[in-house]
Amino acid sequence: MPSSTVEACGRDPLEGLAWIAGSWRDQAPYTTLSFYRAAPGRTIDAERLALLYGADPAQVAAGTRLKDLEAVDNGRAHRDRQWKSCCFGEAGGWTYLLHHDTPPGAFADKEAYAALGIKENVWLTATSAKAIYTFDYMRDGRPVADDMNAVELIWYERGRAPFLRGGELDFVNRALRRAELDHPELTNTFELYFHALEESLGLSLPRRDFAEGEVRAAYWAGA
Repeated sequence: MPSSTVEACGRDPLEGLAWIAGSWRDQAPYTTLSFYRAAPGRTIDAERLALLYGADPAQVAAGTRLKDLEAVDNGRAHRDRQWKSCCFGEAGGWTYLLHHDTPPGAFADKEAYAALGIKENVWLTATSAKAIYTFDYMRDGRPVADDMNAVELIWYERGRAPFLRGGELDFVNRALRRAELDHPELTNTFELYFHALEESLGLSLPRRDFAEGEVRAAYWAGA
């Protein structure tokens, strides 16, 4: 459950999640940033989630890292195949899976997917060619969206609440206002938005692991 109150930040806003906001607008490193959380006291196995999506079992078993994929042919091979890859892991109590297109056959084992015990999902998707950036949040199998058909991040303007006040997503409004007050130095509204999602939902990605290529990674099986 998101926090009902938002405390003053007091730390670098470009660490936990917002560091990726700039490149993500250009669909880098991936177009889809997805997060999964189980009930309190439980965790979702990142390897199992990646396998159910369609990650190469041999690479998952070998503990392949992003730097391993990028090391082949001085990175040229990975640049050619990046659209058929994923990165995965755990941070901030969430299990994350970053990818572009979802491969055919993903979630074929529906019982195994259900057994993961997922209670909350967050998807952030970028389609830079169309300037469409969406935020989807599901809890207990139902969308949290105040009956909105699509929640686009581009609707957000500094100083204005993007969601219905008093609605299901009002916690994001409060977190955004807190982020604006805490970090007037941030002029990029996507960074503010991502920071607000970190503060309210706990979303996070390990910046150093991505920078150093230590994040777990794999290609889709058969890609």
